Amino acid sequence: MGLHEITGRISAATLAAGRTSASVRLIAVSKVQPLERVIAVLESGHRCFGENRVQEAAGKWPALQDRFGKVDLHLIGPLQTNKARAAVELFDCIQTLDRPKLAETLARLAQERGASPSVFIQVNTGAEPQKAGCLPEDADSFIAQTRAIGLPLLGLMCIPPDGQDPVPHFRLLADIAARNGLSGLSMGMSGDFEAAIAAGATHVRVGSAIFGERTPAP
Repeated sequence: MGLHEITGRISAATLAAGRTSASVRLIAVSKVQPLERVIAVLESGHRCFGENRVQEAAGKWPALQDRFGKVDLHLIGPLQTNKARAAVELFDCIQTLDRPKLAETLARLAQERGASPSVFIQVNTGAEPQKAGCLPEDADSFIAQTRAIGLPLLGLMCIPPDGQDPVPHFRLLADIAARNGLSGLSMGMSGDFEAAIAAGATHVRVGSAIFGERTPAP
């Protein structure tokens, strides 16, 4: 499909929702993609990417940024507390803040560094036991805690359950954000980003529709 077609579809979806195309940020999800595919998207001028794993990103992006210049890099996979220091040094945004202990660690590291990545709180809208994210009923208090310790909270993120209509999950996330005065909504992936934009997404995370199917190493 490719980057050009996806940006066109985003523009059409924002227009249909009565919004400007600039109101939605496309995060090109480059996890487990061959380097030549990532380079091709960089060469096209795109500068916002998402990675799932700190270690994979650390092995890839410093050299790419030396070559192509600054990239806005988002962590979109679960973050273990023991990887937090590496994450805050590498990423511009951490979208998977999901528990108080991690928030406290990020705040301490931010104080040490004098700078912090922006953060999104991940909400487990489907209450799936195997999935990261705070539960919807805990989101208001966790948002308040995160603000109280001074982290730069941009909004909320969700990954709807596989096989379910994602729209109720997008609407739930938007409702939680609205009542807490948060404008950022990271929701929507390759198969449903247009529905997410209709529900108010400000960030969409698109991988396979840009790069092709992932080819994980054996």
